[in-house]
Amino acid sequence: MTSEPPGGHSAGGLPLLGQTLVVIGGSAGIGLATARLARNQGASVVLTGRDPERLRTAAKEADALSTAAFDAHDAAQLERFFQQLPGPVDHVMVTAGGPSYGRLLDLDAEQARRAISDHMVLALEVARHCAGTVWPGGTLLLLGGTGARRIRAALGVAPAVTAAMPAFTASLALELAPVRVNLIAAGFVDTPLSARLLGDALDARREELRAALPIGRVVVPDDVAALAVHIMTNTALTGATYDIDGGQQLVG
Repeated sequence: MTSEPPGGHSAGGLPLLGQTLVVIGGSAGIGLATARLARNQGASVVLTGRDPERLRTAAKEADALSTAAFDAHDAAQLERFFQQLPGPVDHVMVTAGGPSYGRLLDLDAEQARRAISDHMVLALEVARHCAGTVWPGGTLLLLGGTGARRIRAALGVAPAVTAAMPAFTASLALELAPVRVNLIAAGFVDTPLSARLLGDALDARREELRAALPIGRVVVPDDVAALAVHIMTNTALTGATYDIDGGQQLVG
């Protein structure tokens, strides 16, 4: 763990040298890609996830300092994890949780609560722990999306959560300062989660996006990881939302 606040760790051209990154939901996809890049930039990495076996595989790939297998949506387990960290850290990234779709009127109260808590309540619980865990000038980095900005009935509660996340992030940035809080809003990213959601339609979606997107290719986890590391290292950034979708919003 680091022994001093972030900033100034650039020896050997490694901007995260001497810093520690905790990834909540780091066993695959964007979380793992960010952990891998941060490690290459000098950081020590702590990975968490629900699946112990997948977490062990990810830890080897990212050369992680340590791992913790638990359900981040369980408040008691999340609190225990932060209490057991041996010292302050520099950055916390939350990628746990996925989108929840379905018509609003088809959701019962418990389903609606879960759909909201996957992002906002989890982010709030992590933020509470960051207040005493992340060095001043360090980062809490949240992950959201852009796809639900265009409202459709089948998206259910997702557009409401998507619309609320930037304001939620800005408010947290004021309350957690000088810890910096930012939100990455991603469009379609070619991850294992996307594969599970789309199933047999995945290849068709990839081809559709390659033909339509201004960048001429599909966004991959390494693209989002590069943005995440930039936000961690640029200490002037807080309270903002950063879109990364390859121009998907421009072409519908």
